[in-house]
Amino acid sequence: MSEADTARQATAADTEDAGWFVDDRCTNCDVARQLAPELIGEVRGRSEILRQPADERESRLLHAAAFACHTRSIRRPSQRLDDALDPYPLALDDAVHLCGHNSTHTAGANAYLLRRADGSRMMVDTPRWSERLAARYERLGPVTDVLLTHRDHAAHGRRYADRFGARLWIHEGDLDAAPDADRVLRGSGAVEIGEGVVAHPLPGHTRGSVLYVADERYCFSGDSFYWSRTTGDVEIAESVTWYSVEELAASLARTVDALRFEWLLPGHGDRRRLPAGEMALRLRRLTDRAAGMRPQPIDFTAVRW
Repeated sequence: MSEADTARQATAADTEDAGWFVDDRCTNCDVARQLAPELIGEVRGRSEILRQPADERESRLLHAAAFACHTRSIRRPSQRLDDALDPYPLALDDAVHLCGHNSTHTAGANAYLLRRADGSRMMVDTPRWSERLAARYERLGPVTDVLLTHRDHAAHGRRYADRFGARLWIHEGDLDAAPDADRVLRGSGAVEIGEGVVAHPLPGHTRGSVLYVADERYCFSGDSFYWSRTTGDVEIAESVTWYSVEELAASLARTVDALRFEWLLPGHGDRRRLPAGEMALRLRRLTDRAAGMRPQPIDFTAVRW
């Protein structure tokens, strides 16, 4: 055997022993870091494995991150992900599941399943499409509605709605992204779309952005605002606002006093649960900060995850 062959074999063996890694398809969407913050961090504008899992719990965290990653960039050399270790849909509490399996067609946005009192579910935004995943989500209970928070997350809405026999919802401001929607929200007023579920139009991130608030407990905020681990607060991705950050500030000012919830559940950015009073205070402070925001060039790298 030549020295070159020996070196190649040694390199291959080292790689096999290296364990988990993040490949170069990573888009720095932050999803993996939300799920395994102890093990995955941001390094030079992308996710990197900070250390290998030390026990079964940490191994489960990495599997959760890997099955959510929209580019399937979280991997182990020469090993496919074991479907038996797929944790999704993943319970966040007794009424909300995280769908995982984020889609490249929604820039890796998170999607959720919301349980209602009769055991049915609403899907808020959508994961990647597959019949296998649809069947898995449906095992939790029949899905009656697919709620789109805005145009960026509309990619698989019709397909999931048809598969479930569900109604597809979107706001008229983003209707061209789902022109065959079954229910179209109009205007700027809050609308109860199901028992305990209120849609609050919030134009800003896009013209047709909507918040869905359920049971005064859960707020599905789309990309209007999110929890930032960097700042430890509720934030707006002002550098990724497609329509108007000034309109978003006006929307918040109009809506903030009507919002009451504990769980902040965004499409992009981290989730957070706080007492409703504290969340309301943070939203009012965000509204005050937003009043001073001005349009910026689109810059994904400026988002403070």
